[in-house]
Order: sequence, then structure tokens, then C-alpha cells
Amino acid sequence: MNRKEIVNLIKEKARLNRDLENLFYGVIEIRNIDDQQFIYVHYRQDGLGLTKYVGQYSKELFEIIDRNNIQAKYIKKQIKEIDRLLGKLEYNLPIKEDVIFAKDFAKSNLVEIIYRQAILEGIATNYADTETILQGGKIKVYKQKDIISIINLKHAYEFILNSNVLLSPSNFSLLCEINSTICEGITLNSGKIRDVPIEITGSSWRPKLPIESDIRQNIKNILNLSDDYVANALKLMIYICKAQPFLDGNKRSATLFANHYLLSKGKGMIVVPKDKIKGFKENLLEYYEHNNEEKMIEFLKDNCLVTTDDKKLESGTNNESQREI
Repeated sequence: MNRKEIVNLIKEKARLNRDLENLFYGVIEIRNIDDQQFIYVHYRQDGLGLTKYVGQYSKELFEIIDRNNIQAKYIKKQIKEIDRLLGKLEYNLPIKEDVIFAKDFAKSNLVEIIYRQAILEGIATNYADTETILQGGKIKVYKQKDIISIINLKHAYEFILNSNVLLSPSNFSLLCEINSTICEGITLNSGKIRDVPIEITGSSWRPKLPIESDIRQNIKNILNLSDDYVANALKLMIYICKAQPFLDGNKRSATLFANHYLLSKGKGMIVVPKDKIKGFKENLLEYYEHNNEEKMIEFLKDNCLVTTDDKKLESGTNNESQREI
């Protein structure tokens, strides 16, 4: 099985998981509250026992959940088969120990990583709500687009953390797959090079229309600059940010793309802390307008680079309890 087939399997699994998340299924509970009946469902996901509120009781809604249970069982069977195929493929993969450790580090901190990325994108969430959304819970105060953005980030990180994908090169095709996942259900033509001009908020600078062949070659050139993987990753990230190859999700795509490269080398991740967002945006705008690459890279290296042997991700943000508006 070639890399393209592996990526297709991973994408199909992501699609099935999204279908599953959009279903109300599980053991049905009818709760009596103030002389009214409400339906909840209890189900398991990734070994966790979860509960979802469905709606006010009706016979029709009850029957829908019954049908959903049959559909969910079929979807889970398909996911299990894909996992079996991917498991066989990964069994003898020559993954180095430092890459395995970096992958496990990222997976164990995934909620914190996604939370920080969501804050950077202007989504008014907190750690607890981010965790609830990632576990399939519903929080009514959020816009649907923000909820989809958070879930898409989860799917994108699951994609780059797959062992087969970690062993794949950080190239233009992978960048497009990342953007397609990040922007699914949000932006038309996600994962495709934009062919219209765009503006940058807070700046009079306008990015040029991207040329695919140039972006492909520039990515190769950056990754061949030196044996310093961290330096290459930082240059790669800010290049993608400035090139603005897609209609939407460029910063997110750039970050995940650079993180794929770093993780594949066992070198950690780039994660912007909440208290450094203002500095990040200021330095990024200066880089856009005046091409001050050195200052931008120095900022990222000093404030946003997380290695697997430090504790930068243990920031205490997961203790936040109040929603940020």
C-alpha cells in the first residue's frame, strides 16, 4: 500500500469520526424536569463515558436515536476495520524513539495545544469548554463556526500524529491536506491554492497571488537550508503565514505544517502561549510589512517553542473555570 492509499484511509477514518460525532446515539435516558421530559444519551468515546443532551422528549426523537444506534454501530465497525489496516501498516514502521516520544507528548497535551490555537484565532473559549467540545459535548454560547474550527483542529492534529503521516515528508501535498482538514465545512475550496486577492486585518500590506510551483519549491528550499530542524521549522511556518496560499486557515495550516516537520524529527512543537498572542501578532505584522524575519524567528524561538523535555505546556490554563467573553 502506497502513501496516497494510507492518507486516503486516514481521511476516510476522519470522515467516519465526523459522521459519528454528528449523531445522537447511545443508551437513552429520559429525565423528568419540572413536569417535562428530556432525552439524554450515554455513550463511550476513546474509553470515556460521556453524556449528551438531545432534546425534549418526543416519540419521533426517540425513534431517531434508535435508528442512529444502528448507524453508529455500522460506522464504528468501519472505523475498526480501518484501524486494523493502519495497525498492520504501522506494526513494522521504523519510527525512532524520539519521534515516538514527541508524538506521545503532543497527544497527551492535545487539549492544551488546541485551546491555545483557538485563542490565537480569536475564539473566546477556555480550557474546560475546549475539552468539552473535543469530547463531543455541546455548548450553546459558541458560534457554530467556532465549534467546527475547534473540532477541525482536533482532526488535523490526529492526522499529522498518525505514524504513517509522521513518516511522510513535509511537502506541499501534506500542507494542502492540513488546510483541507482545518477548513472543512467552513471555507469553500479548502486545501486548494487561492485565486483571488485577500486582505490582512490591521495592515495595508497585501499578499501576492500564490503560484503553486513557487510554493512547492520554496518549501523544499527551506527544509534543505540546514541540519538545524528547529530553524527550518520556524522559517517554514512564517513563510507559509506570509505567502497566504489559501483563502482561510493560513496561520493554523502553517503551525500544523511546521509542527508535523518538528514532530517527525522528534523536536517538539510550536505553540503560542496566551500571554504572547499580542506580541506574536505584532511581530507577524512587522514581518509582513517590513520582512523582519530575524525578529519574528527570535520571538517564536524564545516564546513559542515547546520541547518534550520542558514543562511549558503545564501553564495552568486547564484550571480556568470561567468562560472568556
